[in-house]
Amino acid sequence: MLFKDVDESKLSPMMQQYFAVKKNYRNHILFYRLGDFYEMFFDDAITASRELELTLTGRDCGLSERAPMCGVPHHACDLYIKKLIDKGFMVAICEQTMDPSQCKGIVPREVIRVVTPGTLIESSMLDETSNNYICSFYTLDKQSSLCFADISTGEVHLFEFSGKQMTNEAINELSRFEPSEVLINDSFLSNKELSRFIREKLKTTVQLLEEMDFSVKYHTEDVLKQFSVNSLADIGIDPEKVSAKAVCGLFAYIYQTQKALVGRFSKIIKHDVDPVMTIGFTARRNLELTETLRNKEKKGSLLWVIDSTKTSMGKRMLKSWLEQPLINPAKITSRLNAVEQFVENPVMLSEIKEVLSGVYDLERLMTRVMYKTASPRDLKSLSLTALKLPVLKDLLKQFDSKLICECENRISTLDAVSNLIENAIVDEPPVNVKDGGVIKDGFNEQLDGLRNIRSGGKDIIDDICEREKEKTGIKNLKIGYNRVFGYYIEVTKSFYDLVPQTYIRKQTLANCERFITEELKVAENTILGASDKIITLEQEIFTEIRDFIATQLRLVQETASAVAQIDVLCSFAGVAINNNYTKPEIAIDGIIDIKNGRHPVVELMQKDEVFVPNNTYLDLTSNRMAVITGPNMSGKSTYMRQVALITLMAQIGCFVPADYAKISVVDQIFTRIGASDDLTAGQSTFMVEMAEVADIVKHATKNSLVILDEVGRGTSTFDGISIARAVSEYISTSRSLGCKTLFATHYHELISLEKELVGVRNFSVAVKRQGDSIKFLRKIVPGGVDESYGIEVAKLAGLPDKIISRAKSLLAELEEENRKAHLAVENTDSAQVSFDKISDSIVLDRLRETNVDEMTDEELRSFVKELSTYL
Repeated sequence: MLFKDVDESKLSPMMQQYFAVKKNYRNHILFYRLGDFYEMFFDDAITASRELELTLTGRDCGLSERAPMCGVPHHACDLYIKKLIDKGFMVAICEQTMDPSQCKGIVPREVIRVVTPGTLIESSMLDETSNNYICSFYTLDKQSSLCFADISTGEVHLFEFSGKQMTNEAINELSRFEPSEVLINDSFLSNKELSRFIREKLKTTVQLLEEMDFSVKYHTEDVLKQFSVNSLADIGIDPEKVSAKAVCGLFAYIYQTQKALVGRFSKIIKHDVDPVMTIGFTARRNLELTETLRNKEKKGSLLWVIDSTKTSMGKRMLKSWLEQPLINPAKITSRLNAVEQFVENPVMLSEIKEVLSGVYDLERLMTRVMYKTASPRDLKSLSLTALKLPVLKDLLKQFDSKLICECENRISTLDAVSNLIENAIVDEPPVNVKDGGVIKDGFNEQLDGLRNIRSGGKDIIDDICEREKEKTGIKNLKIGYNRVFGYYIEVTKSFYDLVPQTYIRKQTLANCERFITEELKVAENTILGASDKIITLEQEIFTEIRDFIATQLRLVQETASAVAQIDVLCSFAGVAINNNYTKPEIAIDGIIDIKNGRHPVVELMQKDEVFVPNNTYLDLTSNRMAVITGPNMSGKSTYMRQVALITLMAQIGCFVPADYAKISVVDQIFTRIGASDDLTAGQSTFMVEMAEVADIVKHATKNSLVILDEVGRGTSTFDGISIARAVSEYISTSRSLGCKTLFATHYHELISLEKELVGVRNFSVAVKRQGDSIKFLRKIVPGGVDESYGIEVAKLAGLPDKIISRAKSLLAELEEENRKAHLAVENTDSAQVSFDKISDSIVLDRLRETNVDEMTDEELRSFVKELSTYL
């Protein structure tokens, strides 16, 4: 039976209530609270039973047919909700809003929260190492704004774009933040490139909102309450700009889903002030910054190498730094200086890491405090962390690095928080405050009094029992308790005649009868009333404690940020010590000079052989482009990637795997690596390759670093050579682009570029022949090679000897045919040879080889004089 087919007038009262709620959440799975379970009915039940592998049952609903039903225990609902969210569903949680014992008829219920991919706050549903961003993307004409927020940590980031680069810049930021949910307006749909990117590249849920949902007029109040400010100007927002709509749309949505305006957020980070290095989606993937290209695992990525952080906050910040490298040399140097001091003090570094290992996730703990879902154990975790902060501050005071000192000053000891919790909360509190036993003895006088009554209850009952035995003469009289009757006096049959008239019979059993007295009832009310009052009072006290901690939000948030920063810097230092990294020199003269550089990931993953280091020198004049030739599998791609990774590592403030490194800040890193087939999107290898190259030539600047691997191989040889050469000329020429570039190619025809273009240098991978086989030496040496070693590589790859032998035979035949064709051309030319034609040919060849645009006046005069000798 489906929801749409139901005749509501015939439903039972409870199911009518269900339908009234469900109508407002037709696109959600409704978790409807019944006792200790969340139940789902009709379409929701059918869907949930399938997706969660639950048994589908039925419930009488007033109709002739039972309503499909399935359910999950309320105490284990997080697991099931997370599964539904991961599968792309949204969940509306409908709770009882009154104690069933306090109301007559149907218990009132309402949706208290809507759970979507971008609005998770429970630790059990979140990855502690990554932020969980929700994004509002508002587009108006040729302007757009992106607002990212992580509800679980309180972070907010704001971007505003306009002009021709708007789409590309937006794609870069979406790639960087990887939101789990994106809110859009109608105008967004007209941008086909952005729509395709989100659909094909991002694993995200998209919600199309009404224009009214982004209204600054109607939703400013939602924003102000979330930030606890009086005006948008207080958080740096101009209400007339498009960014105001993105902000209002986002926080209105957060309010609608969380059903609360809790003041969780403290500031908005506007990214038009302090730009960072741009790394596009393709480069992030190809360089394997946070996950491997093949298996999508952390192990084998750069993050895996440099992450030795001890806190969840540090892990998230490290990932953020890795995705947003700095381009401000002063800020980069400040980080490097801090890391250097930790490296030079390994004993102190070890002590700091030991302290950090006991620090809990302050950011997400505070979120649960603000949303009033924090448990007694959450508060205890806050206190245990706060107690470590004085020790951490004392250790940090031993350093004089500017950045370390700034972090130390930003860390509060949170004495008010720890003192209150330590005085109020027991050392090992229960999970739920409703379980009781949360508040320490001696903290609240009224609570202590009630506990005395409860603890003295046994004495009161024992005293009544003894007095009744003496008064009645019933020697085996005893007083018992059960939930149905409360306290009762039990008398066996042999003493029935001694039972006084004042006893009130409550129950007859086979061998005895049970009675109550007025005195026993009064005692029961006193004892049981004390227990109920204790639970209620503990809840009130706990709420007061939690509300006080909520007032410390900004202090805790600032402390959390500083602790996370120290954690990341210590991680960099530990990795530098363990892996023999060196402090890079940061420059602005355009030079990248690396001595004995190593690939940070490959050298750790490589177990069977020693990693071979290589040098790199690039600048903006005579060494702009390195053309690297050599056989496949020889290490060209590894070498190019390591240069990009060393550059990136330096710009996040990390030491690098090299003996020496001078890194000039680059504004962007571009890559065109490997055969990125995207057949599911209807694009061939060559089409994707050309799109990536087009992206590079459109958006790179002279301060960018470009990695090109085998451009043009997805088409015919002549087409490929032509494209590869044209791309090389454009990128290497200072008038068109002239940025630092590493270009690996199997087109040996490109070796001639070194003689023809200023700034191009040839390099190759050293190879050692051993009979019919070859050995890759993994060393990058000056000069190009004109052999492809294709058959030798095929042999290394394990092709059968029969195929290798046949390939050699075919190669010999083709080379012989090629030699004969050249001889025929030479013989034809020799019959018509003349000295004038030879001179003309020399002049034409020299002109073809020379780019006069790159020559100085003096070089040009010398060149003309040289040509005149042939005429």
